[in-house]
Amino acid sequence: MAHPIIHEHVPLARYATLGLGGPARFFVECASDDDIREGITFARREDLPILVLGGGSNIVVADEGFPGVVLHQTSRGIEFTSHGHRCSVRVAGGEVWDRVVEACVQQSLGGLECLSGIPGTAGATPVQNVGAYGQEVADTITAVHAINLRTLDTVSFTARDCGFRYRWSRFKGPDAGRYIITSMELDLPVTSLAMIRYPELARTIAQEVPPGSGEGQVATLVRARETVLRLRATKGMVLDPADPNSRSVGSFFMNPVMDGTVFAAVQAQWRSAGHASAIPSFATSEGVKIPAAWLVEHAGFKKGLRRGGVGVSSKHALALVNYDGSTRELLALAEEIRAGVSSAFGVELVMEPVVI
Repeated sequence: MAHPIIHEHVPLARYATLGLGGPARFFVECASDDDIREGITFARREDLPILVLGGGSNIVVADEGFPGVVLHQTSRGIEFTSHGHRCSVRVAGGEVWDRVVEACVQQSLGGLECLSGIPGTAGATPVQNVGAYGQEVADTITAVHAINLRTLDTVSFTARDCGFRYRWSRFKGPDAGRYIITSMELDLPVTSLAMIRYPELARTIAQEVPPGSGEGQVATLVRARETVLRLRATKGMVLDPADPNSRSVGSFFMNPVMDGTVFAAVQAQWRSAGHASAIPSFATSEGVKIPAAWLVEHAGFKKGLRRGGVGVSSKHALALVNYDGSTRELLALAEEIRAGVSSAFGVELVMEPVVI
């Protein structure tokens, strides 16, 4: 059996969508579960911390780099098993997520089409319960398989075990850093149609489809995917070397969710400052959700704002962009935005990416 090659002093900026970050002390390409176990064993022997790296789309790496062992997950594979009008899909943790969505749409399997264009690997999606345009990956997951970093055993979790909620799971909360997700299983319906729940997506599809086609709240999977990809591109949320706005981690802050009483207090603070307009909000099963992008812009941080070598995307207020700056500059801007929103609205924004 071939052993993985252990590299030294590998720049992490080239593996992060932000294009920021210093070198890793050690770097291991992990194409299999055995490679992961060998990397963990090496890190233990050297008494070094471990960083699991997929597509690098949700991390902010320090300018000084990472002083431990980076396990770069590169496993591939998508397997389909039909059972009547549904299909089980097993996906390797290192598989590129958008390839998974594309493959499922091509197989006429619904449930992922609105998650098109999200960068990163499949194994990262359960960690923060990736979602967009009215869908969440938790809606389709039936099982998550992982390696326990302490015992090196393979363990499995049902969807209920994962404790999913908005942009959260046990792997981001109490078990952060305890498991490496190696694969997951999805259960998807066999269909050619997507149910469109997100108003912006429904409006865009309705504007594009021929009159009398019947599409709008219901659209084909292919049309839904293509429309989502176009919408994300207009916001700089699709990786594109030609678009400087895509040198980001996507949404830098989560949309805050609060109970009705807290939201009423936020609304009152906004109106006491002399504003007549209402704060936009959406009812969810967990409370009232406020668009973080609206809060950022109305706290004075407009699209296109620059701070040295970093700034706010010119396409979307939630994306912080690297214009050949530094991680230090980026985090300083993030903290400035958090403080500004807190001062204006009394709302504490929470960062989506993990700071390494």
